[in-house]
Amino acid sequence: MKNAVRTILKAIGEDPDREGLRDTPERVEKSYKFLTSGYSVDVDKLIHGALFHETYDEMVLVKDIEFYSLCEHHLIPFFGKCHVAYIPNGKIIGLSKVPRIVESFSRRLQVQERLTTQIAEIISKHVHPKGVGVVMEARHLCMCMRGVQKENVYAVTSSMTGAFKSDPRSRNEFLNLIGIKKIL
Repeated sequence: MKNAVRTILKAIGEDPDREGLRDTPERVEKSYKFLTSGYSVDVDKLIHGALFHETYDEMVLVKDIEFYSLCEHHLIPFFGKCHVAYIPNGKIIGLSKVPRIVESFSRRLQVQERLTTQIAEIISKHVHPKGVGVVMEARHLCMCMRGVQKENVYAVTSSMTGAFKSDPRSRNEFLNLIGIKKIL
């Protein structure tokens, strides 16, 4: 990776041997290893041991989970907040696992749409709830710094399953709790 970074520096007209850039290839390598550390996380293993039988049957919401990811099209960051809700069906997941799930999928090269769906799918797979709702709000630096160059644009994506998809009351309760006005 370090050689690739040196090549990029040369290609943009820089001298990779000048004082300020001398350690840049190593720094970039460390940075990318951290920013893509989600590839080394076995999400199924992460969840194992954090599932509990419980009769609770109202919505569970973990909101305002900060996340950072890299756009797979430009390798430029996008970041924002993720809101995850589910309605238990005899089983709950340890609350701290929800942000860990978000983190593990966001620390990969991503598009926001896939990231949103992956979070909903893994919770559905392990918790078997009556429904899952995931909403992500993000700023994409590929839109702010380049391309359309619009600073205050947020992309909002959602993935709704089960009761969140079929029952307008559950969907609206979730959206209201995260600050999005009623849609139906």
